[in-house]
Amino acid sequence: MTRLDADPVPSVCHAPDGSGTRLLEAREVPLGGVRGLSVHRTLPQRELPMIGAWCFLDRFDEDRSLMRVLPHPHTGLQTVTWPLVGDIRHRDSVGSDVVVRPGELNLMTSGRGVSHSEFSVGEEAAAMHGLQLWVALPEAAAQVPAAFEQHTDLPVHRAPGLEATVLVGTLGGVTSTATVHSPLLGADVTIEADTVVEVPVDPAFEHGVLVIDGALEVGGVELGSGPLLYLAPGCDRLELRSATGARFVLLGGTPFPEELVMWWNFVGRSHEDIASAREDWEAGSPRFGSVAGHGTDRIPAPPLPNVRLTPRRRSI
Repeated sequence: MTRLDADPVPSVCHAPDGSGTRLLEAREVPLGGVRGLSVHRTLPQRELPMIGAWCFLDRFDEDRSLMRVLPHPHTGLQTVTWPLVGDIRHRDSVGSDVVVRPGELNLMTSGRGVSHSEFSVGEEAAAMHGLQLWVALPEAAAQVPAAFEQHTDLPVHRAPGLEATVLVGTLGGVTSTATVHSPLLGADVTIEADTVVEVPVDPAFEHGVLVIDGALEVGGVELGSGPLLYLAPGCDRLELRSATGARFVLLGGTPFPEELVMWWNFVGRSHEDIASAREDWEAGSPRFGSVAGHGTDRIPAPPLPNVRLTPRRRSI
């Protein structure tokens, strides 16, 4: 007879046959123009628009580039900036003017509307490597006041052969103070060569693993730099192996329960939400404030497509 009050049997994500996992290739997106660099985008994907509330993941990996992102708007999301090489100056309509450096986290909450700019520091092209992520705000937080946080001393989870800087959420009992509005995890993890280790995770979370450098085996799935490995909910430990050593980003969250419409820099619940945000940006509405130091320079919104925007739905 099965005891209904028995402790659940621990489960390790181990799926060499691919069950419960999916490998999602990055696509190169040339931003060019005012931004002057290209990125490798792994979220959103047509079959998987989100992992938890993580709805956008770009990796920029330029040996010589100038980042010049003029003021532009956001709604319904948080931006998460995590530089790996190179310093970035962030200015926004909340009044922030800071430089974020490798090992530091910028977190901006748009609420109903915010605008910001991002420029590499200096006038000469230099190495610019890092991650830009977005977190979708649940409806209950979609109208919160715009806000900005910089975290320069993030907590670290350590295990034999492994070190994880916790950007948001909790890993191994270590919790970041960065503000999030849904169950979420983000960590920058380094594993040493010839290491086998199990990392505790929340079984209610789905997870994504993106290798930045080196090679990694996750639950029997071999992973190199580039693609994003998706792991379905249901396990409370990730088995990690590396012969060479690796650095990777671990993302997680409970599957997002709401349908979202995403277009350009906006996240909303309907076509009307997006169209209204675009109209307000183009009209110079106070909704998005202004970013000091740029005069009237800003990124114009592209035209809306000639179809009604609909929610992005997953097929995995």
